[in-house]
Amino acid sequence: QVPLPYLVSASCPSALAMLSRLSSSTASRAAWVVGGGRRTFAQSAIVSTLQNKIQALAEKKTPQFTKLRKDHASAPIGEVTIGMCIGGARGVKCLLSETSLLDPMEGIRYRGRTLEECMEQLPKAAGGNVGLPEASMWLLLTDEIPTEAEVKALNEELHKRSTIPQHVLKLVDSLPKDMHPMTQLSMGLLALQPGSVFGQEYRSGTMKKTEYWKHTLEDALNLVAQISPLSSRIFRNVFFNGQHVAADPSLDWAGNYAHMLGVNDTDAFKEVTRLYLMLHADHEGGNVSAHTTHLVGSALSDPYYAYASGVCGLAGPLHGLANQECLRWLKETQKALGGQEPTVEILTKYAKDTLASGKVIPGFGHGVLRKTDPRYTIQRAFAAKHFPEDPLFKLANVCYEAIPPVLEATGKVKNPWPNVDALSGTCMQRYGLNQEDYYTVVFAVSRSLGCMANLVWSRLM
Repeated sequence: QVPLPYLVSASCPSALAMLSRLSSSTASRAAWVVGGGRRTFAQSAIVSTLQNKIQALAEKKTPQFTKLRKDHASAPIGEVTIGMCIGGARGVKCLLSETSLLDPMEGIRYRGRTLEECMEQLPKAAGGNVGLPEASMWLLLTDEIPTEAEVKALNEELHKRSTIPQHVLKLVDSLPKDMHPMTQLSMGLLALQPGSVFGQEYRSGTMKKTEYWKHTLEDALNLVAQISPLSSRIFRNVFFNGQHVAADPSLDWAGNYAHMLGVNDTDAFKEVTRLYLMLHADHEGGNVSAHTTHLVGSALSDPYYAYASGVCGLAGPLHGLANQECLRWLKETQKALGGQEPTVEILTKYAKDTLASGKVIPGFGHGVLRKTDPRYTIQRAFAAKHFPEDPLFKLANVCYEAIPPVLEATGKVKNPWPNVDALSGTCMQRYGLNQEDYYTVVFAVSRSLGCMANLVWSRLM
């Protein structure tokens, strides 16, 4: 029996033959002290608490890793077939994931907890029912559900670190409006890289290997703090002619991001944003964005370099663009129905005709899951509560009943059930976020939480 961390399978071409060990501006930190060509900082109480909890967890896990290396280093964990190689290492167990596990029947687990359990146990915004995504980052880092006080202090810390340097603002403000928002985001992250604490400390020549993880944590917190104002600025530049919405430090990290987007200032939009960001925060280490971030980070490239590369992977049509493809398909289906009320019979025939024409139906199936994606189920429950009569949601609901049997009847689909992308775009557009080219940026904001937690543990273990 192999203890945690989790052995996982590579599920994308970028994971081929990779054996993984584990998977700012100066104003954004308190009390910068400049001296000797290096910058140091006064550490806040919440960061000290976070470090102590991570360190305590590492001390518990170290014997597990030592035993694995000493007693089981030569133990086989499976066979590799030619088909696996041709498929880009799909199904090959060759990665270790510390923070989450994708179970084929239960979906993703954050530190052993199902998403339903995370929704129930994680602290929530005042009056809200959604587990805060920043609290999920704490969970991924520490294997502990944070207290209300800890999440409040963490949010205050993230607000303090969120300042974007002027040279980065100047850069993103100068980019063409027709440049894809994901291109702009990757450029913005690279422009933030000179502020990397890890990079500065490594270049100083004095950083010990045992200190790598602490400086990686600093960068992780800074990047998570900065990515929401950076992403919202890109959004307002591209779609609202540079008319920006000022941050609201009284809000939580996710709620403030929704606020800065400026498309809908209701509590419901803040809640759906929290929901999306929490559900997409982590997904093992074998998908394109997580694995690319980890792979680049394994060269000791700092988190800004590493996550900028992950964002480029996320921009691919087979990864992060899936949610907007699903929304477009729903809209096209709605148009094709010509005003008819969608029924199982009508959608069954439409699905069969779609497949017969050689087209695919997006939003159904998954490389690992063999049941309905719990992320879809949670979003469906949210939609049923908040906008049950929305035409697109009603159409998606009928698709949920009609399409799986059609796919299953082909005998070619291992999992005919809907995945998270089948509904996430519908939830966004309901509240006015209908700029589909931006959807992948929201995904990137969310996935920064898990990718950064993974990088910290990679440097720690």
